Amino acid sequence: MIKKEASLLMALLPIGILISLLTLNVILFDDTLAGANQIALMLAAAVAGLVATRLGYGWGEISAKIVSTIGSAMPSILILLLIGSLAGTWLISGVVPAMIYYGLDLISPRLFLFTAVVVSSIVSVATGSSWSTIATIGVALLGIGQAIGINEAIVAGAIVSGAYFGDKMSPLSDTTNLAPAMAGTDLFTHIRYMMFTTVPTLTITLIIFLVIGFRYDFSTAVVDVENVKSAIEGTFNTSPLLFIVPVALLAVIVMKVPPLPSLFIGTLLGGIFAVIFQPHIIEEVAGHLENYATASYYSVMQAMFGDISLTTPDENVNNLLSTTGMSGMLDTVWLILSAMIFGGVMESAGLLKRITQPIVKYAQSTGSLVASTVGTCLFFNTTASDQYIAIVVPGRMYRKTYEEKGLKPELLSRTLEDSGTVTSVLIPWNTCGATQSRVLGVDTWSYAPYAFFNIISPFMTILFAYLNIKIRRYAPGEKPVVAEVED
Repeated sequence: MIKKEASLLMALLPIGILISLLTLNVILFDDTLAGANQIALMLAAAVAGLVATRLGYGWGEISAKIVSTIGSAMPSILILLLIGSLAGTWLISGVVPAMIYYGLDLISPRLFLFTAVVVSSIVSVATGSSWSTIATIGVALLGIGQAIGINEAIVAGAIVSGAYFGDKMSPLSDTTNLAPAMAGTDLFTHIRYMMFTTVPTLTITLIIFLVIGFRYDFSTAVVDVENVKSAIEGTFNTSPLLFIVPVALLAVIVMKVPPLPSLFIGTLLGGIFAVIFQPHIIEEVAGHLENYATASYYSVMQAMFGDISLTTPDENVNNLLSTTGMSGMLDTVWLILSAMIFGGVMESAGLLKRITQPIVKYAQSTGSLVASTVGTCLFFNTTASDQYIAIVVPGRMYRKTYEEKGLKPELLSRTLEDSGTVTSVLIPWNTCGATQSRVLGVDTWSYAPYAFFNIISPFMTILFAYLNIKIRRYAPGEKPVVAEVED
């Protein structure tokens, strides 16, 4: 069958349906991630499938693309499940409670948000992973913030801001390696060039959180810090030796052990330390089992896959001491799969490419070209629901255009990171937004307004382009050396 190209209206139809359904879900459902948004994505995928068949694409082609797209998301799904199990064992081992306990002594309430950004940035640069940073130190920072009475959405915004600074700047990060590969430059040229926009963005972010911290009204805090510390101390053995677990995990990650085995090692260490340091917690979780070896196995397994809710003398602290293990991540896995189905169908018939064609065509000046790249990355983060797609596809689309305009590839690679990497976490149905929302227990729409680094980054890169600041061009007679990119 002869395949036809979609009109712009046909390509936009599934997007319009999706936006309408997602809007309706927000109005009608309290928890849209419990199934409503997943169904909306699949209904929109069905509409895209009808458009694709009308254009001459067969089910075999469409389903093959769906499977391929889901396959690309499998590493993220597996990491998400391991993060759930790690959170469980780090709770019953006392690792996260110990971080909260000692953090309350070390961190000034007024400087807490500023500190949260800095600490998250350092850990994320060291590990190269925003996901690991948020799942470990981020969870502890959120607990500290709640304990001193700061709104959890603001705290989550600070954690996300710092974590995605590292995700963007660390040479260990997958996106930091992917962006220059797509644009045709080398890793360290890319990182050095990103500093021109990233350092001002981080500086503004730190100033904003510093102002919020000093203006915040802590008199309304419903939780007394000393009560929190007493409740934790009365429930857990808060030995400094517990910090061996996060330090070991950081060391493993810095040694470039892949994320999956790293997180698995962290999970097992948490379980081992729970058995050694928290026998009373083991007994509480496995109350009906008298043999300690059996109780240990039961408790660690329960922490890895299921619900754990520990009780302390302080009711407010109990909210900090609960996890849902791997099972708590299943709604998010469902959301990711649904998003990948939608993105796969849209890509199979070239609908995403059709929507972005006019943008490429009318981008003439450097400023408009960079702005178009940013808009395209945002579009793919919203529709394809995956930051890797939001880096790879625009990188392939714009690479030749940047070269033809005499712009060096690091401008494209920087723009991909300033928009594709950092905005993914602001979209609830994107793999990043869905994951961090579930890990932190804070709705994406709630923390997104406070993720200042992620919000400012795309505007900063556009501003630099329009003002012609630090725009690298090929010198007259200098020939670009750009490898061909496969279709």
